Amino acid sequence: MHVVSVVSTKGGVGKTTVAANLGGLLADAGLRVLLLDLDSQPTLSSYYSLSQKAHAGAYELIALNLTIPERIISRTAVVGLDLIFSNDDQGRLSTLMLHAPDGRLRLHNLLNELCLNYDLLLIDTQGARSVLLEMAILASDLALSPITPEMLAAREMRRGTLKLLSELEPFRHLGIDPPPLRLLLNQVNVNRVDTRMIIRSLRETFAEATNISVLDTVIPDRVAYINAASLGLPVHRIDTRPSSKRRRSQSALEIMQALAIELFPEWREAISSVMRCAEPR
Repeated sequence: MHVVSVVSTKGGVGKTTVAANLGGLLADAGLRVLLLDLDSQPTLSSYYSLSQKAHAGAYELIALNLTIPERIISRTAVVGLDLIFSNDDQGRLSTLMLHAPDGRLRLHNLLNELCLNYDLLLIDTQGARSVLLEMAILASDLALSPITPEMLAAREMRRGTLKLLSELEPFRHLGIDPPPLRLLLNQVNVNRVDTRMIIRSLRETFAEATNISVLDTVIPDRVAYINAASLGLPVHRIDTRPSSKRRRSQSALEIMQALAIELFPEWREAISSVMRCAEPR
């Protein structure tokens, strides 16, 4: 099972949108996906309607070590896409984990009991540094960080997310390696000169890095992603038109497929098959 945390120490970069749409696409590809919402502002928890709602959620999982699927895992309206919803609106988990002996390792230690029947656990996190963010990263085998192509966002990524990962390096002595980081350019307006300059600078900065890379896939600033969230649907279901000579920009389906294949090349065949499933009726 893959464990991917969607992380950033800056809010507003599109973590929840990326997590919801990536999870939705992979579920439509026939994979079993579990979303875990660790944000105290639970946007991911309300993105999809639920066909079956559990009585408990992330608070009971983390605070009480509750791993009984029937009690903490809800079913979304997307077949194959399940959810552990956020129910920590007062932010109690951060305080609890800060003082718990195994706080930063709690989720890592629970994974074997939690996710035996899933291909992917996708964790949405809060847009600020916290012990919960550190816990999510240490439980993951990959960290995915959306970044908007703005100078302030790039600076915050360097002094926030990258600094955080470097400070988790001592956990290697406990046999827990901080995951590689993949930077995803998100909400991109490719027609702006400063945007192209920042993208080029980011790619050059990390060209030789061993544990950090900028993904080739770029997610544009497009109204389809807003519309999909309003409808509670994965974006690939509402924007399926393939690119052509007349329509040069890629559809959301093509973009999300490219992202999923870049992250999980071993699932290429299943991901590519979503094209047939997503054709408009």
